Amino acid sequence: MGVIRNALVVALAAAAVGCASTSNHAILAASTSRASELLEDSVSFRELGAVSGRSCRFFVLAIIPFGNSTPGAAIDKALEGTDADAILNASVTSSLYGFVPIYNILSFTCTTVQGVAVRFDGKQQ
Repeated sequence: MGVIRNALVVALAAAAVGCASTSNHAILAASTSRASELLEDSVSFRELGAVSGRSCRFFVLAIIPFGNSTPGAAIDKALEGTDADAILNASVTSSLYGFVPIYNILSFTCTTVQGVAVRFDGKQQ
């Protein structure tokens, strides 16, 4: 019974493959913020806490895509429900997974953003 279980684990591992890459960024702004304006004017900010967001895009038979795996979508998901304008000390990870990669039956790519949410206080005097 143990041999069959081990063979099944090896077969599943061979059928599903993936890879990932990670990059770090000082600041990532929400698509709706005026971050560049505020940074030019040296505004203060308030830390709101750790956030994380993930966005994925799926491919069926390598030709039918659906979903959105852009970093912008992951940033918006990370900041969803907060009053934040940007993410500081951000880590962006992009992953690609495939199931039965020879035939490309299903594959998907995901982007994950993690960091500290911040809210700009306004222009300093």
